[in-house]
Amino acid sequence: MNTGQTVFAQLLDLIPTYEFRKCVHRYHGNRGVKHFTCWDQFLCMLYAQLTGRESLRSLEVCLHSVRTHLYHCGIRSPMSRSNLAHANEQRDWRIYADFAQVLIQQAVRLYGEREYLPGLQQAVYAFDSTTIELCRALFPWARFGRQAAGVKLHTLLDLRTDLPTFACITPRRIHDVQLLDRLPWQPGAIYVLDRGYLDFARLYRIHRAAAFFIIRARRDLRYYRHDSVKVNKATGLRADQTVSLVSYYPRHTYLEPLRRISFRDPVTGNGLVFLTNHTTLPALTITELYRGRWRVELFFKWIKSHLRIKAFYGTSANAVQTQLWIAICAYVLVAIARHVLQVNRSHYTILHILEVTLTEKRPLYQVLTESADLMPPRGAANQKNLFEIF
Repeated sequence: MNTGQTVFAQLLDLIPTYEFRKCVHRYHGNRGVKHFTCWDQFLCMLYAQLTGRESLRSLEVCLHSVRTHLYHCGIRSPMSRSNLAHANEQRDWRIYADFAQVLIQQAVRLYGEREYLPGLQQAVYAFDSTTIELCRALFPWARFGRQAAGVKLHTLLDLRTDLPTFACITPRRIHDVQLLDRLPWQPGAIYVLDRGYLDFARLYRIHRAAAFFIIRARRDLRYYRHDSVKVNKATGLRADQTVSLVSYYPRHTYLEPLRRISFRDPVTGNGLVFLTNHTTLPALTITELYRGRWRVELFFKWIKSHLRIKAFYGTSANAVQTQLWIAICAYVLVAIARHVLQVNRSHYTILHILEVTLTEKRPLYQVLTESADLMPPRGAANQKNLFEIF
């Protein structure tokens, strides 16, 4: 990295600006704009995410305090609360949604294909959603029910790299299972789903796409058992069966036999029943794959804790979408920097280092590694790191 650049500018060198301009041109983002362009808006919002600003006023004060460094950080137009608020209201949020997909694809190419479990060559994805609560009075467009309001962030997480490969933001009133219609099914991949996505018509589409799914069954599932495989009950397995659905609608929408695996966790004693169309994997591997679904929950908890997606800079749907997508861009950008520089630090540590060093003119690698000796050894603290990944 160029030592004459600020840390923020070195991060921006990892961003494909040509692809960003294509996204802006696709939605005419800079039409009629003279000074504060989409690029300036993106940089200000990215700076707010990396430094943990809670409001536009806080961001304005922060940028004003380092105004002599802004040009070297890439922010060439004067920023104020009014022009950034106007940009968040008016600039199409799809610009940043498309650019987030560009960064995600770049990160996926960098991390390459890994084995999630030893000997398992297939891609493994976990799909789930999280609700972001909003104030009903300030966000009337996001009303749900009589007193609640909010949006949902739906994410398809690659369990091999812990990177989101698909993301979608919808109003809270949209049921999670409808998002299965938007997912691009990859032949040969394994998709791990929670019980809320149990819709046999949609599961059959996954099967027809030559992909595999693992999902929890409901307690009232009616089925006919064709045969069973002997299992080792000392491992927690209780049954490994081939079944057909009996109820009217399930058996007319899913036309093939399913594999039913019953498992009791030896530690917690909880009983779980899984359905899958994968017939060759060992039953214990199926249970381990479903256990990995919890990592998408950790992803949601991490971004809610360390990125600014609960306090919003605007109240319109466009402003909320813009902020959420730029937060995803910030997360993926840190993952890209971590891989390119080969830094053996967690996302949590890198974000906290960047928070106080963005305007310094030092090599990015030096900034992220020189304090390694000052950090406490892993395992020294009573509380584990929330999101030790990669």
